[in-house]
Amino acid sequence: MILELTKLFSSAKIGNVRIKNRIVRSATWLAGADEVGYVTDDLIETYQKLGEGGIGLIISGYIGVHEHGSGNYRMTRLYNESYKVGQKKLVSTIHDTSDSKIAAQIAHTGSNIIREGYELVGPSPIKVPRSIKLVRELSINEIQEVIKAFIKTGTYAYECGYDMIQLHGAHGYLLSDFLSPYTNKRNDEYGGYIENRVKIIEDIYHGLRDKLGKKFPIIIKLNTHDNLKNGLTLEEGKEIIKSVVALGLDAIEPSTGRTDPKFTDNKSFPAVVTKNPEEENYFSHIARELKPLMNNCALILMGGIRNPLAAERFLDEEIADFISFSRPFLYEPDLAKRWESGNLDSAYCTSCNACFGTVLKGKIYCPVKCKQEKKSINN
Repeated sequence: MILELTKLFSSAKIGNVRIKNRIVRSATWLAGADEVGYVTDDLIETYQKLGEGGIGLIISGYIGVHEHGSGNYRMTRLYNESYKVGQKKLVSTIHDTSDSKIAAQIAHTGSNIIREGYELVGPSPIKVPRSIKLVRELSINEIQEVIKAFIKTGTYAYECGYDMIQLHGAHGYLLSDFLSPYTNKRNDEYGGYIENRVKIIEDIYHGLRDKLGKKFPIIIKLNTHDNLKNGLTLEEGKEIIKSVVALGLDAIEPSTGRTDPKFTDNKSFPAVVTKNPEEENYFSHIARELKPLMNNCALILMGGIRNPLAAERFLDEEIADFISFSRPFLYEPDLAKRWESGNLDSAYCTSCNACFGTVLKGKIYCPVKCKQEKKSINN
C-alpha cells in the first residue's frame, strides 16, 4: 500500500458490504443501452474496464424504474423481467473479473427529460426550461404507482446480483423535485413541510426494506440545496439529511443543483479544476457541515477531486468515508490502479465538461482523450 494513501486504499463497509478501498465511481449516465433500455455488450465492456481498473464501488448509471420515467437517451431500464438478463450479465461480469462491488442507481426522470415523446411529470405543475408545456402534476394514485415502481426495480436489482441500491434523489429528477419547494407546491401529504416532501423517499425505503430485509444496503444520492432562487436551501437540506439518516439508509452521496444548465447556475458541475490540491472539491465545505449529522451512515464525497493526496486528506480529516469520481473515469478507467501503483499524478481529466456534449452521439465519452489518441496514431 502507498504510504501517502493509507486511508484511500483501506477497506471500509457500507452497511454489511465491505468495499476494498474508498474509491467510488459515481453514477454516470453513459447512454450505452440500446434504444429501449436493454444492456449492450459495449456497456458491459465499459463496466468491466472500470472493475479491472481498481475501483472499490461502481455505481451504475441511472436505471429507469418505469416506462414513463426513462426519458433520456439510451438509459438502461429494469421494470420488467425481460431487462434482467442483460443486467445479470453486467453484474456477473464485474464480479467475475474483479473484486469491485457494484450498486444499481434507480431513478425516475420526472421533468428532467431531453428525449422527445415523454411527458414531463412532477409533484406540481411548474414551467421548466426544456419544454413549453407545464409539468403535469402527479395524482396521489400515480405517486403510489411510482413508489411501487421503485420497489419493484430495487427488488429486480437485488435479484440480478447488485451489491446495493442507490436511490437517485438529486439533480432535478423526480425524487429531488419532491424535496425542493421550487418544484413541489403541493398541500397534501407529499408537499409543504419538509417531513411531507421527504415522504416519497420514506415510502420507497420502507417498501424496499419489507422486500429485501435489513441487511441489503440501500443508499441515496441526495440534493442538499438547489443553487436556485426559492429552491431548496442548505438549512432545509440538513433537515432532510437528518430524516434520511433516521430512516436507516446506509450511505448518502450529497449533491446539488440540476443537470439542466438553463435552470440553475453552473456550480453543479463546474468546468474547472483547481491547481492547488489543498483547495480541491467544491463540496467539501458543505460536507464538513453534514458529516456531524450522519451518525453511522457513510458519507460519499463527490465534487471535483482530482488529486489522490487531496482525497486522502478529506478521509483523514473524517469529513468523508468514501470519495466519488465521475468524469475522471471517462478519461481514465484505470485511475485507481494507477494511484495504487504509486503514480500519484492528478487525474488527467481537466473537468472541461466536453464529455457532456457527446450524449447524442450514442455513447458518453471523453472527446479530449479521443483527439489525443488520434493525434498520437497520426504521429
